Order: sequence, then C-alpha cells, then structure tokens
Amino acid sequence: MSFFDLFWVFLVLVGLQPLVRQWSMGTRRTRLMRSLEKRRKSRVIALIHRQETMAVLGFPLVRFIDIEDSEEVLRAIQLTDDQMPIDLILHTPGGLVLAAEQIAHALIAHPAPVTVYVPHYAMSGGTLLALAAHQIVMAPHAVLGPLDPQIGQWPAASILRAVERKNSSNHSVHDETLIMADVAAKAMDQVRGYAKHLLTARGWTVERAEELAHAMTEGRWTHDYPIMVEQARKLGLPVSCDMPDEIYQFMRLFPQVAVRRPSVQYVPLPYGPTPAPAKASKR
Repeated sequence: MSFFDLFWVFLVLVGLQPLVRQWSMGTRRTRLMRSLEKRRKSRVIALIHRQETMAVLGFPLVRFIDIEDSEEVLRAIQLTDDQMPIDLILHTPGGLVLAAEQIAHALIAHPAPVTVYVPHYAMSGGTLLALAAHQIVMAPHAVLGPLDPQIGQWPAASILRAVERKNSSNHSVHDETLIMADVAAKAMDQVRGYAKHLLTARGWTVERAEELAHAMTEGRWTHDYPIMVEQARKLGLPVSCDMPDEIYQFMRLFPQVAVRRPSVQYVPLPYGPTPAPAKASKR
C-alpha cells in the first residue's frame, strides 16, 4: 500500500471518528434513560441545550428552546399513556416563548404526574416549563431564572421604565421606542398571564399565583439572575433535591466544546471523610 493510500485511509478514519463518537454517546444516553424509566415507571424526556462539537472541524452549536424542540416534545407526550408519569430533564438557557408555552401546555394537559429535573440550570423558558410540573427536582446548586420577556436585546420591563422616565421629564420619545414599549407591555402581560394560568392549573390559589407571576415577570431581577433552591422554596415552588444518580451520569454524556487544555480538573472519584488513625495497642 502506497503512502497516498495510507493517507486517504487516515482521512476516512478521521472523518468517521466524530460519527462513531456521537453514536456511542447516543447509545449510552438511551441506556441511561431506559434505566431511569424502568425504575420510575415513567416516560423520560430530555431537553438539553449544551454546546457540542458535531463535525470534524469542531464548530460549536449553541442551542435554545425552539419550534423543533416543541414539536419533538409534543410527539413524545402524545406517545405517552395518560396513566404514565412524565420525567422531563431540563438543561437550557431558555428560548422562544411560543415553543416554551406549547410544551408547558402539553405538560399541564397530561393527567399523570409530571416531574421536572434541573441538574444545572433551567432559565427563562426553562423555568416556565418547570412551573408546569407537579414537582421540581433541582440539584443542590442548580438554578432557575426570571420570566421577564426580552424584546430584541432589551428587557421589556426596562423599555417601559425608560419611556416612563422620559415622559415624566418631558423629554420627547422616538416613535420606534414607543412601539417597542407597546410590544413590551403586551409581552409582559402575556407571559404573566400564562405563568398565572400554569400555577392555578397546578392547584395554586389565584392570589398566590398572581403574586409569583408578578414577581417573576416584573423585571425585579436581571434576566440572568439565579434563583437558587432556597429562594425557589421561599417563592412557594415545590422543589426537592432528590436528584437520581442516572441524571448526573446522563449529563456527563453531553461534553462541552473540546479545548486544548481543560479549564477544570479533579480526580473523578467520590471522597469521604478521612478515617481517624488507629490507636496503637498497649502491651
């Protein structure tokens, strides 16, 4: 075999390597999902948005909740018997309000118990999905986020406040800004109303649902504000920290973009308390 033949064989092997890796990862993910389904007698649905290198050139793909996600999740829910619980694993920065509301509506309509698992974070639209669950299971340091809608690159609440301040100071406001303010007001009303609908559908009183929906959408915090477990419980959300080990293992099968030097390193073994030294026996 000539050098050029070996070179082409090498290129083929290099080209197949990412495909083989993805197939192996997919098989291991499915195995873990089936293990969790058998143990909990439920349908497990994973909505994971994380950067992955999918091609030979290693371009990262950044994902968020979109229409394709809602279509797939709706199909999974439709394939699930009404008496079978649904376990939704969420790892997402958020996404389109339309897609998130479609998924939340389907979860609310499912008669059996719905549990949302948040191993790391479920922000914005991900938090909206969490409100549709009977139970939210968060890792001890996982976070949710506010529901305040964004108009382009600006928070809707900030647009409204900017217009109010200009009006109060008798400064003229550009027509385009007024249009954005009108859209912002509608977006806030729509998201707040839908959050209230989800909460009342899960048994909250109208007063408590209005209070939480208002807090989550009024722009009280920045859009990336982390709502930790303790604060989520104070807000009244049904949060526990009983995260199954299968979900931690599952998340390890979604590696981040490969870099030349890892940013975080540690010995991947569980450590316990150091045993006390044995006392010397007396003779």
